[in-house]
Amino acid sequence: MRYFIENSYVSLNKHDEVLCGDRVETAYYNDTQTMVLADGMGSGVRANILSSLTSKIICTMMSSGMSVEDCVETIAATLPMRKDVMVAYSTFTILQITAEGEAYMVQFDNPLAVLLRDGKAVEYPVEVNIVGDKTLYETRMQVQLGDTFVMFSDGVSHAGIGISMNFGWQSDHICNFLESKCSTEDSPHTIAAKLVEAAKELYLGHMGDDTTVAVMKVRQRSELSIMLGPPANPEDDIRVIEDFLSRPGKKIVSGGTTSKIVSRYLGKTVETCLDYLDPKIPPAGTMEGVDLVTEGVITMGRVMELSQQLVEDTISPDWKNHKDAATTVAKMLFEDATDINIFVGRAMNPAHQNPQLPINLSIKLKIVEVISENLNKAGKRVNVQYY
Repeated sequence: MRYFIENSYVSLNKHDEVLCGDRVETAYYNDTQTMVLADGMGSGVRANILSSLTSKIICTMMSSGMSVEDCVETIAATLPMRKDVMVAYSTFTILQITAEGEAYMVQFDNPLAVLLRDGKAVEYPVEVNIVGDKTLYETRMQVQLGDTFVMFSDGVSHAGIGISMNFGWQSDHICNFLESKCSTEDSPHTIAAKLVEAAKELYLGHMGDDTTVAVMKVRQRSELSIMLGPPANPEDDIRVIEDFLSRPGKKIVSGGTTSKIVSRYLGKTVETCLDYLDPKIPPAGTMEGVDLVTEGVITMGRVMELSQQLVEDTISPDWKNHKDAATTVAKMLFEDATDINIFVGRAMNPAHQNPQLPINLSIKLKIVEVISENLNKAGKRVNVQYY
């Protein structure tokens, strides 16, 4: 079985710091997803530079097939050690998972990662390896569908020390939190956001350290296609619709004109829900042959806003509970799908040429650009086609 490896992370800066001392880098090469979480010494600019260099160097080298020993030697030769206290320049956690499910993890001085399987924290094999003067914890294993690796900087394990807890957030308590608060259906971003938010609460909102959670989840591929607007040349309607409908997985049609041409091709009618679940968002509809039909620019504009809030982690954790059309589309894109095809028609909508309604093609193209960019940040595979 070939898996899709989805990843995401959430970071919060230490109080009064503009830059985060933690850094996460990802790379996809030869069907292998690599993620590196580095925690630079101290905080602020220095820590940010150290963690950025560490994560970038390791991620680039390992995704190119070089050994962890070579990576550590390069880091040691490139970055300084604080000699007065002999503290490492940066701690790090490396995780690689192939499409065939082979996992390799290296942990150096970061809190040990948690593996969630079927909603429970489980043990995984660890081998101690000494490279130079550094003790590395290495893991090699075959993953299972649904396995979720939760990696974090010591901003999580130190949460609440001297404030709300005597000894910080112990490993057992972190595991209990993940088991009780995270669903097996949660996306990597949702899991990362929940753990970071809990750490923030233990700090009483005053972050005592840079805090980062990075998550990789093993999933089956789930494709979704969305069609936004008809082609610029009406002669291309049939070809584009057939291409759109031939794709596997769920399908969304967005826009009144678009839904009409798809309806005409399928010989099916659009049934519109009359319940305005959100007065600002036109209701969704249904049509046999596709999974969801929505209004165009207004709905997708709201999806764009939600996508921005999701990647910036400025959205309430209960956002998925809303049932309006925009939230439904955002959930299908960011929570359910792994591979997204976006069909963008360049036809000008006559209804949008009214000076009193300044909606035009450039706005739609900008919406698509932002949404696709945020989907990429969320670890999705995105394919955008213009017609």
